[in-house]
This record gives sequence, structure tokens and C-alpha cells, in this order.
Amino acid sequence: MPSSKFDEFDHESHIRAAFELAREAIARGDNPFGSVLVRDDQIILRDSNRVHTQDDIRRHPELHLAYRACREYDADERAEMVMYTSTEPCPMCAGGMATAGFGRVVYSVGGDEIGDFTGHEPAVRSAEILAGVSDVVGPVLNEEGRQIHDDVGW
Repeated sequence: MPSSKFDEFDHESHIRAAFELAREAIARGDNPFGSVLVRDDQIILRDSNRVHTQDDIRRHPELHLAYRACREYDADERAEMVMYTSTEPCPMCAGGMATAGFGRVVYSVGGDEIGDFTGHEPAVRSAEILAGVSDVVGPVLNEEGRQIHDDVGW
């Protein structure tokens, strides 16, 4: 699928679905991150951060969705998918997503902005890790995404 087809997807709706999952994570006691996996402009998988409630440092939504997608879909199907995420994937998640081979990643709040909230910026941005594998697009609805982090009060 040419990446230009992804331009026709309802980016704002999918990012807002990721925001809702981030808010659910906060309410549950987890960090404010949510993601949805989209194929043919329809959400097919969704997840939110569960690092604290499942006591598992790997339970970032992007990494878990990449894991699930690799188990449930073949490489050609995954190349037709877009990961929408409330915040740019960390290096760990981007590595898993590179293995999954999604066609595109769309985020709201950049990894460079996370340092404003947490004091820690990623050493490597997701676009570097995903270069040649997935297009990385963002920020989308940045002010709304930043508000979620403001509300948490890191």
C-alpha cells in the first residue's frame, strides 16, 4: 500500500482514540500513554500503558501492539497498518515496531517534548530507529496531547 493512501486516514479521530486510552491508563494508575493500530482507516487493535498495574516494564502500548500484530498478522498485512499513539514511541517501542514493519507511525507529543514533563528525553528518536521501515509523522493534535501530560503533573 503506498504511504499516500495513509494520508486519507482520519488522523485526528485515531489520535483522539489514543488520547482516550491514555486517560484510561491514568485513571488505572499507569502512565499517560495510549495507542491504536489502524488498517483500512479502521481501528483493529488498541492498548494503553500497563507498566504499573501489571508490574511489567515492557507494557508500553506501542510495544504490546507490535507484539500482538506480529502474532496475528503477516508482514504484508502489517505494512498496511498505521500505529497512532498519544506520544512518540520510545526507543524500545520503536525497535519492536521496526520488527513489526508498520507502514506509518503517527504521534501527538514528540519525544523531545517528553523531557519537558518527565525530565528525560529519549537518546534516539523513533524516526531514526524506524528509518527505511515506517514513515513517522507528527505532531498531530499536539496541544491536546500535551494537555494530558500537563494534567498528570509528572
